[in-house]
Amino acid sequence: MARRQARAAGGGRWLPWLGLALLPLALPPAAAPGGCPSACYCVATPELVQCRYERLEEPPRELPATVHNLSIAGSNLSVLHRAAFAARPRPDLRLLRLRHDNIHTIEDMALQGLPALRTLDLSHNPLLSVAPGAFAGVPLLRTLQLNQALLAAPLEEQLALALRNLSLRRLELAGNALRALPATLLPAGLEELDLRNNSLQRLAAPELRSLEAPGLRGLRLTLGSNPLSCDCALRPFLAWLRAATTRVSDARSLRCAQPPLLRGATLLRLRPEGLVCTAAEGGEPGQLETASYVFFGIVLALIGIVFLMVLYLNRRGIKRWLHNLREACRDQMEGYHYRYEQDADPRCTSAISTPGL
Repeated sequence: MARRQARAAGGGRWLPWLGLALLPLALPPAAAPGGCPSACYCVATPELVQCRYERLEEPPRELPATVHNLSIAGSNLSVLHRAAFAARPRPDLRLLRLRHDNIHTIEDMALQGLPALRTLDLSHNPLLSVAPGAFAGVPLLRTLQLNQALLAAPLEEQLALALRNLSLRRLELAGNALRALPATLLPAGLEELDLRNNSLQRLAAPELRSLEAPGLRGLRLTLGSNPLSCDCALRPFLAWLRAATTRVSDARSLRCAQPPLLRGATLLRLRPEGLVCTAAEGGEPGQLETASYVFFGIVLALIGIVFLMVLYLNRRGIKRWLHNLREACRDQMEGYHYRYEQDADPRCTSAISTPGL
């Protein structure tokens, strides 16, 4: 009994130390200096703040002073007002993600107070208005993500004014139903342009010439998941793509969406002479119809050749069948002739009329 009491007393000495060891596990995630907003989640290494689906109506003010990455998703920010982040400047913030936040308006100097910002993600927001000085407070911005953010209204002219003084290196415009290359949104020095999942059928000759401008010769494109139309109008783009395959990161995976005969065909495997247009499409008149008629004629010729070969290989059997048919017809005709002669004989007629004799 004494030994058990001694062991219990010895074990009790370790309880305070065990409690101190487990204390960090019982506390919420470590907050960086300056405090963490109650609606957000803060991680100290690296300095990261995530605010997800908290229906915030403005950016949180109680952010750690040394935060590097800030992500706000699923809120209702609606309008990024002037100096929305300037109340408490964040000189170390480098990445700002504002996805799915229902942002439709960005006012002048909305990002003031974020001098070190290098990456801005505004994807999945129904943008309607972007002020000319919307990005004036972030001179170091190098990456701008606008995926599925230009569907609510045509903003090409507004964005062109807002981006004119920036030195962007990467621009993402995926999923915006773009039908043409947004040449006005391509600042000199741009290195990467993401145009996946748009409505591009081709890059026309003027657009290809804009890509050869002195400030865009190093630009790399991503064009996957676009409904490429493989007709005669695609020939300039196909020639450019063959000569500049390294400038399109997914060039080898590009496929045709139409016409039906070429659907799913790999673009780089096509020949320019195989890309045809109908007269109604403004291409070379009647070329597609002529090709169809030629193909139909070839098919008919092949069927005729096969038919003649079958006749030739079975010529003896056909000859025997014709001989038998002729003999059968001859026998039938002789039978008819004999009956006719019997009916025409007067003796047979009188014998039939006087049966009693």
